[in-house]
Amino acid sequence: MTMKANANTQHVKVDLVKVDKSARTMYLLDGETVIKQYHIALGDNPKGHKNKEGDNRTPEGEYVLDYKKEDSQYYRSMHISYPNANDVASAQDRGDSPGGFIMVHGQRNGDNRDAKMIQRFNWTNGCIALTNTEMDEFMDLVDTGTRIKIEW
Repeated sequence: MTMKANANTQHVKVDLVKVDKSARTMYLLDGETVIKQYHIALGDNPKGHKNKEGDNRTPEGEYVLDYKKEDSQYYRSMHISYPNANDVASAQDRGDSPGGFIMVHGQRNGDNRDAKMIQRFNWTNGCIALTNTEMDEFMDLVDTGTRIKIEW
């Protein structure tokens, strides 16, 4: 990956969102070029693939950002297409629910603490959190239908 210096983000096409859970970093890519990079917060049990509802893990693998949601308990959000058929089958084989409703979102509505301080900790239930300012930028740059690749 190469980083685009002083990228004019108004005319870019993000074709992949890449998440490195181990580095708590999200990259917005246009081909091999990094357009934006964000420090993220995850769930408090981030290592490994999401196996079941309530495990506080973010899924790993390739998914799609399939819709935007403006009316939730968090500041803006975009849904990740988890669980896929493999996730459902794997959870059923274990007798578990795979969980769902995994989002990229901003801070909890009504939380007036400093977002940069909050982002130092993994505080979600398995979602990927940005600051509200970053979430505005993310929503402007990333279209529904964009692929998201999540790895440890």
